Amino acid sequence: MKRDGAERAFARAASGQREEFGDFFLSRLLGFGIAYPDGACTVAFEAEPFMFNPQGTLHGGILSTALDVSMGHLLRHVTGTAGTTLEFKVQFLGAVRSGGVVCTGRMLRQGRSICFLRAEATDSAGDVVAFATSTWKLLVPRA
Repeated sequence: MKRDGAERAFARAASGQREEFGDFFLSRLLGFGIAYPDGACTVAFEAEPFMFNPQGTLHGGILSTALDVSMGHLLRHVTGTAGTTLEFKVQFLGAVRSGGVVCTGRMLRQGRSICFLRAEATDSAGDVVAFATSTWKLLVPRA
């Protein structure tokens, strides 16, 4: 019996036991591939039908999650410290109906405790379909 995309995604997500940067339930569920090229963080995934809204396009929440992950993982990669989002804004420029999506996060300004980041999402044709800006507070490890 052939398994549909949602069944494969849930099986992939449930197969992991770790909840850490680069390997956590949502990244496995959505098939995120995370990399760190040239001072950026990319989150790449295939837009699957189970990710679509009733209009037949990639749900904005999925795209927002990928944008957020690209910035949060970059913050951790650059600073060595996890952070928490203080502010997050997304602007959608186009719809994704199929194919691959790549979200690229970049640091705009890094302070001692507050950082500003930006990310953009491109579709398989290379067109920007959304971008986000965010403000993060670095988390001080508890003793």
